[in-house]
Amino acid sequence: MRKKWSALILTAAMVSGVLAGCSGQENPGEVQGSEKAPTNAAGKTTVQFWHSLGGKNGDYMSGMIKRFNESQDKIEVVGTFQGSYDETVTKLQQSVAAKTGPDITMLERAYIQMFSESDVLEDLTPYMKKSGLSKDDFTAGLMGHSTFDNKLVSLPLNRSTPILHVNKTMLDEKGLAIPKTWDDLKKVANALVIKENGEFKRYGYSMPYDTWYPIAMISQAKGKFFNDEATSIGFNNGEGVKAFQFLKEQQATGALYYPPAQDSGNIVNQMFTSGKIGLMYQSTGVIGSLKDSAKFDYVTAYLPMDQVYANPTGGANISMMADSKSKEAAWEFINWTMTDPNGGLQFILDTGYLPFTKKMAESQQMKDLWAKEPNRKVAYDQLQYAVDTNKHVAWTQVMQEFFKAIQAIMYDNKNIEATLDTFKKETERILK
Repeated sequence: MRKKWSALILTAAMVSGVLAGCSGQENPGEVQGSEKAPTNAAGKTTVQFWHSLGGKNGDYMSGMIKRFNESQDKIEVVGTFQGSYDETVTKLQQSVAAKTGPDITMLERAYIQMFSESDVLEDLTPYMKKSGLSKDDFTAGLMGHSTFDNKLVSLPLNRSTPILHVNKTMLDEKGLAIPKTWDDLKKVANALVIKENGEFKRYGYSMPYDTWYPIAMISQAKGKFFNDEATSIGFNNGEGVKAFQFLKEQQATGALYYPPAQDSGNIVNQMFTSGKIGLMYQSTGVIGSLKDSAKFDYVTAYLPMDQVYANPTGGANISMMADSKSKEAAWEFINWTMTDPNGGLQFILDTGYLPFTKKMAESQQMKDLWAKEPNRKVAYDQLQYAVDTNKHVAWTQVMQEFFKAIQAIMYDNKNIEATLDTFKKETERILK
């Protein structure tokens, strides 16, 4: 069944390439056959690393790679920006079929299972054992997309989670407390609304157009995105309808501003920093930029709960490709990133992503940063409520159907129950 799912998602060329390229892998961690690891003009083993970070975060990634290359004289890691997460996945599919892939790659966590099921990712277990590492060394809430079929195929890297961003100055002016529950959110958001001459001058809260936030709310209502049997969605109409009804009720009163799909993240960020909303569901990854832009008392808080606290994680992991000819060298870089203070820890301090090992979280550098910027500590603490509700090999296809459902409900005012029934049928069709 898993191979059937993979065939639905991956191109036929990729699958055939995988089957041809991955047979006979008996000794993970060793180069197979007679092929030698490639070297550069200086005689260093070269490691190709594909990633999806541009802009300032891309600069920080390049800085980390440079620090590794300068730390020793045997390996040269070449980092290449491949575009967005989706663009990187497309290029990786093509490269696997053509046997021109990188040695290591960044993969958005929801895509990892798709590649793992097609046997193109190296099992990192023997490398971890050799280096004295274990899964217990990593932040538990970020390890949900690392192990498939008892193979450890990825480790967390640039990871984030949705969180509540709060204009505390605005709340204080109204004598309002930071909302902890959906009922609190409804009360606070409506109290923040300013409407003049039939036009909203200020809304209560907003969130980007994304699957992340409805999934979080369905989870908070004690629903699961996929059922345990992997045959259908895991939330009944009660949980799904409850979440979307809540959003639509708030949208009608101006408590919720639901943005246009195009550039929605930047739109809500600007509304927040300009005082057009007082609360925002957004990624932890924007904390740094908001801190620099906000001219008010800016704090973060857990996403408000319904029945329980719950929040999905996001961001990407790092994986080694099974066809790499430089596996030992590739692992040296991965291990350095995970364990050296100049590696992943400095990258986390620079970017604002979540610390992905326990040692990082316990380091003095991180403690000092959290003392200076407590908003980032809230994001890490919220990981105790992390859930992996979209974990499925068919997620990429189901995600497109879920986007259609969100569009129908939030933009076109379609009947919620009927729309979710259609989404359920489409999901079941895909999962067959």
